[in-house]
Amino acid sequence: MTDAISTEPQAPRYDFRTQEPLWQKAWNEHACFTVEDVPTDGRPKYYVLEMFPYPSGKIHMGHVRNYTLGDVVARYRRARGFNVLHPMGWDAFGLPAENAARERKSHPATWTWDNIRNMRGELQRMGLSIDWSREFATCQPEYYGKQQELFLRFFETGLVERKESWVNWDPVDGTVLANEQVIDGRGWRSGALIEKKKLSQWFFAITKFAPELLAALDNLDRWPERVRLMQANWIGRSEGARVRFPLTAPKGDIADVEVYTTRPDTLFGMSFLALAPEHPLALAIGAQNAEADAFIAECRRLGTTAAAIETTEKRGFATGLTVRHPFIEGAEIPVWIANFVLMDYGTGAIFGCPAHDQRDWDFATLYGLPIRPVVKPAQGELPEGEAYTGPGTLMNSGFLDGLGVDESKSAAIARLKKMGWGEGETNWRLRDWGVSRQRYWGCPIPVIHCDNCGTVPVPVDQLPVVLPEDVTFDRPGNPLDHHPTWKHVNCPQCNGAAVRETDTFDTFVDSSWYFARFCSPQNASPVSREATDYWMPVDQYIGGIEHAILHLLYARFFTRAMQASGQIGVDEPFAGLFTQGMVTHESYRGADGRWLYPTEVERLADGRSVVTGTDEQVTVGRIEAMSKSKRNTIDPGAIIERYGADTARWFILSDNPPERDMEWTESGVAGAYRFTQRLFRLAESIASLGQVETPAESSPAARKLRRATHRTIAAVTEALESFSFNVAVARLYELAAAMTEAEKDATAAADDKALSAARIEALEMLTRITAPMMPHLAESMNDLLHAGSGLVANDAWPDFDDSLTAAETVTIAVQVMGKLRGTVEFPPGSPAEAVIAAAEAEPNVARLLEGKRIVKKVHVPDRIVNFVIAG
Repeated sequence: MTDAISTEPQAPRYDFRTQEPLWQKAWNEHACFTVEDVPTDGRPKYYVLEMFPYPSGKIHMGHVRNYTLGDVVARYRRARGFNVLHPMGWDAFGLPAENAARERKSHPATWTWDNIRNMRGELQRMGLSIDWSREFATCQPEYYGKQQELFLRFFETGLVERKESWVNWDPVDGTVLANEQVIDGRGWRSGALIEKKKLSQWFFAITKFAPELLAALDNLDRWPERVRLMQANWIGRSEGARVRFPLTAPKGDIADVEVYTTRPDTLFGMSFLALAPEHPLALAIGAQNAEADAFIAECRRLGTTAAAIETTEKRGFATGLTVRHPFIEGAEIPVWIANFVLMDYGTGAIFGCPAHDQRDWDFATLYGLPIRPVVKPAQGELPEGEAYTGPGTLMNSGFLDGLGVDESKSAAIARLKKMGWGEGETNWRLRDWGVSRQRYWGCPIPVIHCDNCGTVPVPVDQLPVVLPEDVTFDRPGNPLDHHPTWKHVNCPQCNGAAVRETDTFDTFVDSSWYFARFCSPQNASPVSREATDYWMPVDQYIGGIEHAILHLLYARFFTRAMQASGQIGVDEPFAGLFTQGMVTHESYRGADGRWLYPTEVERLADGRSVVTGTDEQVTVGRIEAMSKSKRNTIDPGAIIERYGADTARWFILSDNPPERDMEWTESGVAGAYRFTQRLFRLAESIASLGQVETPAESSPAARKLRRATHRTIAAVTEALESFSFNVAVARLYELAAAMTEAEKDATAAADDKALSAARIEALEMLTRITAPMMPHLAESMNDLLHAGSGLVANDAWPDFDDSLTAAETVTIAVQVMGKLRGTVEFPPGSPAEAVIAAAEAEPNVARLLEGKRIVKKVHVPDRIVNFVIAG
């Protein structure tokens, strides 16, 4: 809303516009945040990293939250005596830049570097403790050339393969799309109907690591349980059986169909066998049957994500073929082609047991196929109108009758193996990672295709394979395909005419190892083993939950692949992971339904909302994640310009636990700004005391403030250790309140030297423990107190005095017959006799005990006194 950023703060005592650039310059001049590739000073290391940004042009509030959280961690750990690596780079390749180039008739590099320059400036205004000397962008040949070298090493290690596969093809963007980029059968960017296409693609053999990728999740105890579960489900280990179903009449050279199933116990309930549209048998049928071919073509326009499959009506084509049943002699089961069976999972064929699989139930109901229940619940009856998928006992299943589900699975597998019709098998949902993309703005895949020698890796001494700059975007598809010279080269082996691979890497490749490159960004090899041995793994990684599967899983694979090829000595990239919540805001719509930015909306005194400067009524929508599409975004640059970086940082930290969504509110920002001014005024007041020598004798007011100070140090330390940043903020508000109260006490007792010393100590401690959160303000307050003494950014974290954090008294509950009847206050560890006597004398307790015989007095030190009286 307009009042969020339009009202100029009145008469500020703390001028952030001069102070924030001043301290940023000082940090840079003193190289406060720069570290060596391999420090030798003996301090422990701490590597904190936020997921690096895509250079879209402007930072958003999600960036502000992400990088503020990381910066607090980095500054805190540095103060605790760690060598802290806190770098920044840019995930700079990708289709948005290429599309922008087409629209603007410019070059993707121009658009990308302009955006990087803008975003770098905005991030630097936040005062982040970044080692900017390590900055790189993934579109630089110095980076992607090393990535090409890693690819060649993976190739030598047997972790790269080129093979044909069915892909999602976007005919407008002219590129392969991942399943997750197909929405309702259309490309996520172009909106074009997706086609299934068979292409030769490059794959990373991530499935070779599937067992250990799954098992190692148990050791990632500093990862959110939700993320570990998501990855486990994506990897998808399952125990089942591979079953061979012979065709009653072979189709050409195809005599049987293999099926992988996790439910061999339900084979007696089988009523159909379904093929994926790309299954060899389905294609053979389609080659001879126009109706089948048309159905297969229709299926190719269906998205291949699990969500798309689940939400699409289940449809099939009856082939007229049948297969023999392994357990029911003489039974012949019809074969269908079905739109809900994926070639990428299992064998590309399933057997349908409608009574115990809802998807099969829907299909069987549509086409009138038999539904034969073979599992009965332990209690109750089978549900009507839907499949039963729970546990139970086998029935209608011959030799399996009376067995439980798990027992019958083993018995069915044993019988299949004995008959020669199948065997037990462990299967994985995870598939090898197809990394080929048909676009220009990406890392070239370093291979050459020669008619004589086949596929030849580019020699390492010829890297990097650099993208040509003189490309045009006047034709659809990949500009590298129709570049007149770039792709034409001589074969490194026979020196004959050959062509370069024109596919470029999936941009997820770029982000799968950048954290290792940050350890030694100028190294001649992709990574320095000495540097990664020192810095890896990342101690604290921070980013959004939306990257829980693909990016994080690919990074885990890449680290293992680098280890297998001798590049690195660890197998997990991130020891700790934190996923922050979204930043939310109200959404607004004008009278015509158009979305409005908050800056276009004015809240009137009568509670109505209108378009600024008009009488047009505005509908205020729900609070939801900020998004460009709904325009419920706040420009961080405008907030920083009006209120300063520390205000934005403080509000981001103060609202909610950082793992939860937080609502951006105008009143909250204004309140954060007022607090910065309040702290600065406190600092001015206390700094005016000058040098005060602490007297030998304290005073009650001094002791009270010192206790508040040291309890705050302890509480903030604990909060920062546990990522409870909002708790740290709350404790600092409390200390500021205690300091304000002490200011009143000092006015009443101007000669209280002990209180003056306590106030100076409180300011010093407040300055140092506030510094990770509001670093510029902390430097300014420190400069008031100790002008020219150095930078808070280089100061150690303060220790707290245990004797001042311990409670002076504890509240002890007094019970009569187990019911709370009163309380008494005593110093911790007080003698039982004194506590019991005081409890017995507590007026309400004394009244209840009067005239009663006490048969037992129970004392739990510092907690409870209970009197047991005769009935």
